[in-house]
Amino acid sequence: MQDHSPSLLRATGPAYFPIALVARLPYAMMVVGVLTLVVDGRGSLAFGGLSSAMVGAGAACFGPLLGAAADRFGQRPVLLAAGIASTTALGTMAWIVHSPLPGAAVLAVAFLVGATAPQVAPMSRSRLVQVIAARIAPARRERTFDATMAYESAADEMVFIVGPILVGVLGTLLDPWAPVAAAAVVTLVFVSAFAVHPSATAVRPGRGSKVVTAPAAELLRARLVVVVVGILGVGLFFGGMLTSLTSFMADHGNPEGAGLVYGVMGVGSAVFALGVALFPSWFTLRARWLVFAGVLVAGTAVMPFVESVGAMCLLLLVIGIGVGPTMVTQYSLGAVRSPVGRSATVMTLLGSAVIVGQASASVVTGSLADRFGTGTALVVPVVAAGVVMLAGLANWRLPAGDATAPGSAGVPDPRHEADALAG
Repeated sequence: MQDHSPSLLRATGPAYFPIALVARLPYAMMVVGVLTLVVDGRGSLAFGGLSSAMVGAGAACFGPLLGAAADRFGQRPVLLAAGIASTTALGTMAWIVHSPLPGAAVLAVAFLVGATAPQVAPMSRSRLVQVIAARIAPARRERTFDATMAYESAADEMVFIVGPILVGVLGTLLDPWAPVAAAAVVTLVFVSAFAVHPSATAVRPGRGSKVVTAPAAELLRARLVVVVVGILGVGLFFGGMLTSLTSFMADHGNPEGAGLVYGVMGVGSAVFALGVALFPSWFTLRARWLVFAGVLVAGTAVMPFVESVGAMCLLLLVIGIGVGPTMVTQYSLGAVRSPVGRSATVMTLLGSAVIVGQASASVVTGSLADRFGTGTALVVPVVAAGVVMLAGLANWRLPAGDATAPGSAGVPDPRHEADALAG
């Protein structure tokens, strides 16, 4: 029988992926952009670190609530409201840092920057999972799901590397407020475009239909908590890595080059993230987690002993091999373990965990670098990799039914999704 179902690209439309890619960029610029802006405007690295941590705190508190609202009311109204609020918060941040208002006001606005951040990446994952379930033929669904999770993680990798680089370029060429202002403009234009894209109707509750949602307690089950902890470790890794590399490059007389050196890691990460779609089905998700977390642990353990920039770049290429596939695995597990009607909630939980880890590790690593030097700061990525590995080991010990292999619980059945009306 001939398969007449569309490909994912045809099902979403060719404009979807470019819009979704650019729309998630402000989220990756916020923590570093606020740090740069506050350090310049208030003259305190410690206060800048605290401000960036408040961005992470805001995202942690409100990111999952935005996901829950999207599950209940649909993505379009939630994203439009969040986009306007986020643009306002970012614009206010660019102004208030150079105003005579006290530090408490700066911290409050920094919290709002995180709280209003549109959760584009997790909502894109949730949206695409629903499109796959509803529009892709069952025979191609598993492979399409794997390829989609691989692409989404590679896209996240790219923006979390490009974001800090853009902050550095705009801050250097223009002014430290420029990255935050640019993030506000991109949010207003591209988040709005993502919100009104026709694919949003794939995850919109039907009018007059009953919305079936699993109890919130389902989000606290071990099979989900272990994934959140694991991806929090990846966020800790990102924050600790960028900050410790900044200290490392400062020791070599080129602190501005930290972003470029950090970007080297993204090469191996993005390539192997995309390559996950080619992995055989017997290479299960829980096995992938352990294998690639092992690469992270082994690579970061060597970092404190590296002395030259060239050697650090080679090591980062190797470490990148572990980063991308680990994130793909964690987001895949989050997708297949999402309770009924809680897809966007789970994805925003995972996305918030990344930015919380990034912000908190940046603060701790910066403090360690200032007080004890680069060697101590380079230990933070090692600890973060250890968190990822320990969570992977905990995931391995879960009952076999919970440690899902690709396609075993797989992409949600469209019949269940129609009943659940996950938004």
